[in-house]
Amino acid sequence: MTVKKILTEPNKLLRQVSKPVDFVGKEEQELMDDMIDTMYDANGIGLAAIQIGVPKRIIVLDISKDQKNKTPMFFVNPVVKNKHVDKTSYEEGCLSVPGQFAEIERPSSCDVEYLDYNGEKKILKADGLLSTCIQHEMDHLEGILFIDYLSKLKKSMIIKKLSKIKANPERIVV
Repeated sequence: MTVKKILTEPNKLLRQVSKPVDFVGKEEQELMDDMIDTMYDANGIGLAAIQIGVPKRIIVLDISKDQKNKTPMFFVNPVVKNKHVDKTSYEEGCLSVPGQFAEIERPSSCDVEYLDYNGEKKILKADGLLSTCIQHEMDHLEGILFIDYLSKLKKSMIIKKLSKIKANPERIVV
């Protein structure tokens, strides 16, 4: 298992629509293992394959925040069904948009149909933070970032700030 480099905005790959996985085999399981290690290394709670440069419809999550009892979740070809009409708002951040956070409103619950780590078909009823996290990561599969829900001005300010950081990565802040 390997910790991979996480792509950061602006990056054209992050705006790509990910492709469905035909079969969950050893290659996909190794990818999911790398993704979960990368996510834990970055102190995240979710990661989409496209964030490490792999345009496959795979996401991993662990909202437990418990270092001793980790509960990783693996979703291959996830499809959201039955989004609840009630909305909930969480302050979201993203490993691909480092250091930026914003209140984002999403459906409070949803059902997700997917293949698990072993390729078994599953349906999960998700609510609260889990529902929000699944929807956030699934947006990545469509080339959407949480900043796309912000006003044009806020979004452009964030992208400008990230572009400056990328242009000068050796900059030291004291």
